[in-house]
Amino acid sequence: MSSTTEVAPVKEHKRSLYRGDPGMWSWVLHRITGVLVFFFLFVHVLDTAMVRVNPETYDAIIETYKTPLVGLMEIGLVAAVLYHALNGIRVMLIDFWSKGPQYQKPMLWAIAVVWLVVMIPGAGRIFYNMFTAGGH
Repeated sequence: MSSTTEVAPVKEHKRSLYRGDPGMWSWVLHRITGVLVFFFLFVHVLDTAMVRVNPETYDAIIETYKTPLVGLMEIGLVAAVLYHALNGIRVMLIDFWSKGPQYQKPMLWAIAVVWLVVMIPGAGRIFYNMFTAGGH
């Protein structure tokens, strides 16, 4: 009596189309910064609403915002909002300008330069405010 044994086919690994291209990472970072900005706005609306609900709690919340940890979070917020805004302009140019797709990589590097030029003094000012007597 003979028997035949079938061998299961070897599965091929599917790979992403992008494989780490800067355009892919700008897309990922755009989504992450969008979510971070959304959550900031959500928390901001809640803490601002506290002024009507309980002014003492609102004052306590505002005092916690004067800590260096929150100052670092502010730097992250500024970085996220700035990148999201600049990259959003780049995405609109790619979508609505006929030559946009042709120039998407140079535009990505341009927004990186603009981001650095604006972020460095912005972060410096926030650091200054964090560690001076006046605080935030």
